[in-house]
Amino acid sequence: MPKAEMLNPLTEADQTFVIEGAAPDFRDKDRLKRLINEDEAFRKGLVADEKVFKKVMADENVFLKISSALYFEVLLRRTFRELGQATHTVERAGHQTVPVFDVKEVAALLVREPVLRYLVNMLASFTRIESYAIPVRLSKGVWRKMRFNNMDIDSLSSFCESLPEEQRLGFYKRIADVCLFTLGMFPEHLSFNYRYPSSDEVHPRTPGRRRRGLEDYEEEGRRFYRLAAEHPSLKDSEAAEVFQLLHENFSAARKPLNFISDNYLHFHRQKLFGFA
Repeated sequence: MPKAEMLNPLTEADQTFVIEGAAPDFRDKDRLKRLINEDEAFRKGLVADEKVFKKVMADENVFLKISSALYFEVLLRRTFRELGQATHTVERAGHQTVPVFDVKEVAALLVREPVLRYLVNMLASFTRIESYAIPVRLSKGVWRKMRFNNMDIDSLSSFCESLPEEQRLGFYKRIADVCLFTLGMFPEHLSFNYRYPSSDEVHPRTPGRRRRGLEDYEEEGRRFYRLAAEHPSLKDSEAAEVFQLLHENFSAARKPLNFISDNYLHFHRQKLFGFA
């Protein structure tokens, strides 16, 4: 069951990387490592350090040297800083880009530490895409093996509907996350798969599959974050508050991901997420 998102402890390699970036000349490295583990504000300050960000961006193989959680925490904290100094964000409209003056809303969302932690962990989860086949009891003595891919909202939705409400929270979360992640990191895939780029006409429907565009993913993302926020098991919890914020501010929540995709990842996205 999803609980309040916490930042994972930095691995030994993560700690060494951060310290070598932020404080390479500090002699007592063990003391810094203790502070990183014991003082969240101290950890946040080091991870957000300009020199750590530059070290991440300068190393082509950095993702092999540090955890995915640290990688995305560095990028998200840098994004928060950059958007705080910007006048607008950018949205794509076909082949054009359109300025949107919503940076205050985006910054107000990211300044909430539980939301930023949630986005860090969410992005890290998409470096591991898996498929499952799980037996589901339909009636006494009758079982059916249901398959789902944790990036496919159709199979996730079908499987979710087969479960009792008390078991659906993880699926509500994942479906909403898939929508947010896809709109944030790979919006052009939705546009390409939904419309022909040259004519802007909608592709013909594929039998057995629902056709979804950008607006559909946003609608589904909002809906499933609301369902997660309202789940009885999360009543009055921090997790419920985060889900509600993402439901209410879904458009703002995808802007940091768009910024990371456009400015930091570029052609590394496919390799990083294995998303085609």
